[in-house]
Amino acid sequence: MANGILIIDKPAGWTSHDVVAKLRGIFRERRIGHAGTLDPMATGVLPVFVGRATRAVEFAAEGEKEYLAGLRLGTVTDTQDTTGTVLETHPVTGDRAALEAVLSQFRGEILQVPPMYSAIKRQGQKLYELARRGQEVARDPRPITIHALEVTSQVSPTDYLLRVVCSKGTYVRTLCHDIGQALGCGGTMFSLRRIQAAGFSLDQAVTLDQIQATDDPAALLLPVDTCFAGHPILLLKSATAEKKMRNGTPVNLEAPDGVYRVYSRQQEFLALARQEAGRLTTIKSFFEV
Repeated sequence: MANGILIIDKPAGWTSHDVVAKLRGIFRERRIGHAGTLDPMATGVLPVFVGRATRAVEFAAEGEKEYLAGLRLGTVTDTQDTTGTVLETHPVTGDRAALEAVLSQFRGEILQVPPMYSAIKRQGQKLYELARRGQEVARDPRPITIHALEVTSQVSPTDYLLRVVCSKGTYVRTLCHDIGQALGCGGTMFSLRRIQAAGFSLDQAVTLDQIQATDDPAALLLPVDTCFAGHPILLLKSATAEKKMRNGTPVNLEAPDGVYRVYSRQQEFLALARQEAGRLTTIKSFFEV
């Protein structure tokens, strides 16, 4: 059975669910999930987890993400991107220097009000379902972190490309909208490309066409432990320790405190585990039963 991670370069016009459905057909595997939903208009890095690797989705979704976003000043839409209905247009009098000056307001830890066109639920209904019926409800601001925000280029008098590195839960189109509001002319997002997520980048990505063209799609899968490459390796040296780890029993051993990638004596990836006060406990196991 196929087990591992695919980094998909998601095409425009596809939902993240569309990609998963396509891959379920290719791999003939129901256990497929993704980390970090991309809107249909967005392209770029979509980590997809196949088989037992789906156990790592929860960890991959937590990491920071990096985008190249297209900001169009002077236009406000109901969806906060150019797929929506234009609500307002305004003249753009500021230049690139004016844009760069307001970006400092959005760096670091900030509060962001989620857009109505989102999958957030209110009393069992998704906000975008309410928005499509013309309803708008109050949304509480949520804390997010913008680790980096900079102008990379100006492509027209109104259009700019921004590099955004942000935490989980950030709506980049809302960021574009809010930047436009701060400038006094309004703004909307005209493009979005994710170039990094969960520690994976575009140079590791493959397209759906490439997957369909290969005779052995499973050969494109990355091992699940690549998702935890930022954690040090811990190799168990005894059969007793390995048996305890496979049974989910804490292992007594000497090692610095921290979170580790734990491997068997045969270098099989067993688990992500936490070492604390001389005891190694499983956070999540990944070995085949």
